Amino acid sequence: QAELVEFGGGLVLAGGSLRLSCAASGRTTSMYTTGWFRQAPGKEREFVAAISWTGGSMKYADAVKGRFTISRDNAKNAVYLQMNSLKPEDTAVYYCAARVGSRVGLQTDEYAYWGQGTQVTVSS
Repeated sequence: QAELVEFGGGLVLAGGSLRLSCAASGRTTSMYTTGWFRQAPGKEREFVAAISWTGGSMKYADAVKGRFTISRDNAKNAVYLQMNSLKPEDTAVYYCAARVGSRVGLQTDEYAYWGQGTQVTVSS
């Protein structure tokens, strides 16, 4: 029943920054873990980052460590992904996903709710 909507994708020059937002509705009172995944054309959907419902536990894919930061504001039912030092390899559709519970999962099948995706394109 959760509805997730992503905002903030766009075109950016390599080395630049973007901030993605994920707004949730329908399950706003539930405790949930939120993750960001991405999928480039011809490639598998891959884990990017995830954060527990309290914000106390965070996980990042090795490819984005030190460059991306995930955060959340439960009062606004929102999760954010700050992306810095973007590379052309970061080009993909980025998806927000959520699961009920406190465990920070790294697999797509651990998340029951998904947004529609937002395109991020990094040019060289």
